[in-house]
Amino acid sequence: MCRDCCCGTERKHPGVDHDALFERLVAATAGAARVDASGCLLACEKSNVVVVLPSAAGRRAGARPVWLREVLDVGAVDAVATWVRDGGPGLCDPPTALAALVTTPGVLGDGVL
Repeated sequence: MCRDCCCGTERKHPGVDHDALFERLVAATAGAARVDASGCLLACEKSNVVVVLPSAAGRRAGARPVWLREVLDVGAVDAVATWVRDGGPGLCDPPTALAALVTTPGVLGDGVL
């Protein structure tokens, strides 16, 4: 989850409790995934960005990282957590609630991961 530069700031997203969303994602994926706060992903126009990496099984199935934009509320965080717990990229489709949030990588492309 991007937490650097402008993402995750009150200035850019007034009224959004970024720390609470981050902690909610960490708690909701405990035992299924590790959640990292990343440096700038150079996708500031899409903030707040979450990149869901496939598991080893997902990678064997041919999955690649999935970038999500505008993860700014509990509903989006919970949908990400559900998808991750269900297997994530390569093992199951993202929940319908995430379909509109799927985006392309930032300007650095795949090299940022």
